[in-house]
Amino acid sequence: MDVLIIMCFGILAGRFLVPNRAKKENEFISLACTFLLILSMGATLGKDQNFMSNLSSLGLSSLLFFFIPTVLSILIVYVLTKKFMEKRDNSQEK
Repeated sequence: MDVLIIMCFGILAGRFLVPNRAKKENEFISLACTFLLILSMGATLGKDQNFMSNLSSLGLSSLLFFFIPTVLSILIVYVLTKKFMEKRDNSQEK
């Protein structure tokens, strides 16, 4: 829950506090932080003595963390697109 609250504060800060001209710098900082996060996760996993024995369970949980949100996102977007997007045919465009 704390993570969601912090993310919401970040979204609001990005929307209202960061000017549009700073967008490129903000993207660079976000990319650098993402690389730092991946590096620190790799270092943490590499430091684990039981990494090879835990690899199969890490792989399965990683697959589930990827697969479930991806499938649900696709389904939600599909349903909302069907519900709210209008079909355009050639007679409406003329």
